[in-house]
Amino acid sequence: MTTQLPVTPFTDPAPAERLERAAAALTAHGFAVEILDDVAAARIRIEQLIPEGATVLTGASETLRLSGIDEDINAGERYQAVKPLVLAIDRATGADEIRRLLASPDVVVGSVAAVTETGSLVAASGSGSQLPAYSGGAGRAIWVVGAQKVVPDLETALRRIDEHCLPLESVRTLEVHGWPSAVNRVLVLNGEPRPGRATVLLLREAIGF
Repeated sequence: MTTQLPVTPFTDPAPAERLERAAAALTAHGFAVEILDDVAAARIRIEQLIPEGATVLTGASETLRLSGIDEDINAGERYQAVKPLVLAIDRATGADEIRRLLASPDVVVGSVAAVTETGSLVAASGSGSQLPAYSGGAGRAIWVVGAQKVVPDLETALRRIDEHCLPLESVRTLEVHGWPSAVNRVLVLNGEPRPGRATVLLLREAIGF
């Protein structure tokens, strides 16, 4: 008789021991990791981590939108926010300028689709616009990650993207843009070779997709 494994509840916050296991593995792979209680703590910590006047790109993220971090960065005057600059440029005539602005900000702030307990960050994207900055183009990267995104391994992370994140993101893009989303690019960050570049703010609460 075959015993079926239970389906992973991708909306449930991981318990403390799993958060700590993921944090330890990420730390061993060169990421700076802080486990915080909630988004309020993350908002305060981000302000502490990013110097005033820095050019800051926010990746497309429900975590950033729902937490207020996106508005903190893009609607305030503390930073040189990249997103408003990009939105003001004509897509047809300014494509090269947009590409350069997105690829190499001082700081990129975003989230990921999954964090593995083996120490990897997994991001999925339809356009790929934030991935160059995530992977190394930005001088510094900060990811805010809800506790429900912690998964055992890379296989489960990819399943989380297809089974959980993509359907939810497609609902959002249909409402906003009129077309469904797609997983056109997946970035797996297995380690950070530049000490001090990458910070993961791992929350004890669930937020985002």
